[in-house]
This record gives sequence, C-alpha cells and structure tokens, in this order.
Amino acid sequence: MQGDAAFVMLALGRLLLGGLYVAGGIQHFFVIVPLTDAIEARGIPFAKGVLLLGSMFQIVVGILLMLGLFVTAAAFGLIVFTLAATIMLLNFWDMQGTARDSAINTWKINMAIIGGLLIAAAGAM
Repeated sequence: MQGDAAFVMLALGRLLLGGLYVAGGIQHFFVIVPLTDAIEARGIPFAKGVLLLGSMFQIVVGILLMLGLFVTAAAFGLIVFTLAATIMLLNFWDMQGTARDSAINTWKINMAIIGGLLIAAAGAM
C-alpha cells in the first residue's frame, strides 16, 4: 500500500514538473519576437537559435520526464536548462524596484522547481 502511494506521488510529480516545461516550451513559439529581443538584450549571440533550441530541448526532455523515461538524465538536463535560463534572463542584480523584486521572486520559484527536479531524479535512482 505504501509503495503504491509513493509510486503515484512520484509519477504525478514527474507529470507536473515535465508538463511545466512542455507548456513553457510550446508557449515560446507564440512569443518568439519578444523573447528573442530579451535574449539579445542580454548579449547572447544567435538569440533566436538559442530560443528555438532551448524551447525544443525543454519540450522533448519535459516529455521524457512525464513518461518516466531517462528520468535522472531528464531531471539533470532540466536543472542545467533552468539554471542557464535563470542566469541569462533574470539578472536582478542589474534591476531596480518592482522589476528587481519580480526577478528575485522568479529566482526563488526556479530554485524550488530545481528542488523538485532533484527529488524526481532521486526517486528514479
């Protein structure tokens, strides 16, 4: 009984975490121009290519996580992706006022998501 509940919770957690990345990656294709502009503003070369490759990565790896395939590798891939995107786009250290507060809150959220990914990876080991 206890093992069944743990399996259901792990599977649901993987579905929710993976779904977050799949939905986010799909949404990027509807806002390519403003996201490309934001990435270019940070000085990242080949901004549109970075956006498209990153979006495809998060969709594919999110699906792997949702399906329970290569969970540890998928979770660590999404951790690296999340850290890279957070550092590239949420430079709160250069911001002021509410923009800074919002970026700091998003950093906190992303760190919590990374915590969930670590739990997913550990559950698959």
